[in-house]
Amino acid sequence: MVKVLFVASEAAPFVKTGGLGDVVGSLPKELVKHGVDVRVILPRYGDIPEHFREKMTLVTTLTVPVGWRKQYCGLFELEQEGIHWYFIDNEQYFKRPGVYGYYDEAERFAYFGRAVLTLIPHLDWQPDILHCHDWQTGVIAPLVKTQYEQYPGVEGLYTIHTIHNLAYQGIFPREVLEDLMGLTDTVFTNDGLEFHGCVNFLKGALAFSDLITTVSCSYAQEIQTPYFGEQLDGFLRKRQRDLHGIVNGIDYEIYDPAADGEIFVNYNWRGTTKRLENKVKLQAALGLPVNKNIPLIGIVSRLVSPKGFDLVARVLDEILALDVQLVVLGSGEAHYQHIFLDAAWRYPGQVSANIGFTDSLSRKIYAGSDLFLMPSRFEPCGIGQLIALRYGSLPVVREVGGLKDTVLAYDKETGEGNGFNFANYNAHDMLYTLEQAVELYKDHKTWAKIMKNAMRADFSWHNSALKYVELYTGLKGPEQQ
Repeated sequence: MVKVLFVASEAAPFVKTGGLGDVVGSLPKELVKHGVDVRVILPRYGDIPEHFREKMTLVTTLTVPVGWRKQYCGLFELEQEGIHWYFIDNEQYFKRPGVYGYYDEAERFAYFGRAVLTLIPHLDWQPDILHCHDWQTGVIAPLVKTQYEQYPGVEGLYTIHTIHNLAYQGIFPREVLEDLMGLTDTVFTNDGLEFHGCVNFLKGALAFSDLITTVSCSYAQEIQTPYFGEQLDGFLRKRQRDLHGIVNGIDYEIYDPAADGEIFVNYNWRGTTKRLENKVKLQAALGLPVNKNIPLIGIVSRLVSPKGFDLVARVLDEILALDVQLVVLGSGEAHYQHIFLDAAWRYPGQVSANIGFTDSLSRKIYAGSDLFLMPSRFEPCGIGQLIALRYGSLPVVREVGGLKDTVLAYDKETGEGNGFNFANYNAHDMLYTLEQAVELYKDHKTWAKIMKNAMRADFSWHNSALKYVELYTGLKGPEQQ
């Protein structure tokens, strides 16, 4: 049995800021079903809810080198939903509000990576593979191949690194190489951690990991081009034989309209007429005119530029002229928050702008909206469209990254398709696609067919987990299983 230790900076249900937390929280459960012995290690943040913290037990304490300093490290563990979780405790670094955004990010996550490697020999379980995620764990692969190469328990470990979003790389001054990581200039090269005179944590991971994965097939190809490559496209092209795109899934037990206690009425693909009850109750709850015949467009997102909201802002009045309702849930850049709040003021019978986030309302929007708008400029995978498909809200997306891999445009000739898409990053192309979707909504029989296509599509973790298992076993080799 392959033994894999997931290393990440966040995971649901303990602490989550985005898709990374969803993936690390759900993928291990599916891998266990396929015979992989998976455990997960995270920082023990102060924001982890107390009902989880009080169940944790202390395994050991030791000191971790961070440059010339020796820092305290406590290791806690917890069993949750059949998965063994480890938590690295250091109040100086992790007992703070929130997860990211501090002045000492380089030190916090250099410490985290070194703590993971220092603790491995003290576990009663020894991994074969370290599966690391995003830049926050970027120091691990370089350390495994250099400083810790002969370290007990680390010697011979394989490393896989998953890119969840190449735009976030962890770039810091050159001084952190020796001061925090304890590495020498031998790794400060074009083929190592050097990046325009700075240290790039993610580049270090990409340089030293045995395999690299990212979260959709299309994104794996896109990041090898200058437009999407964030100045690492040439480096990724050099490693293309080791780069694998595996689309994310979602937990179908958590996101299940037939059993979801947060929505108004439960339903499945066989009984989509019940879904209309969620729509009318959502309209009533948000103060919109109750009308089951008017198309309801949902947006659940961070309100930031990469998500395509400059396109929405450009043609928002034209969208609302289509005789639709719009429900928005999210927070982010003040500019976009103001645009949607202003629209709600100008169109009180059409727009509901909900700034912030609650999981309960998001589920109700997935279950009650007819269309789910996600016009991203770039999207490594996307979780929103997968949840929307599961709940029967038909996505309107740009053909990019994981959106391209998961949303198939409806074809009236074949009857295939689960949503609507457009290729160019252009506001009027998006508007035209919405116009076509709104027109098709009037054909109830066809709409019901597309909705069933969406809900019957399988974007659970099952198939993707099998691809990870194949990578793990390929690294370890059948003779070592």
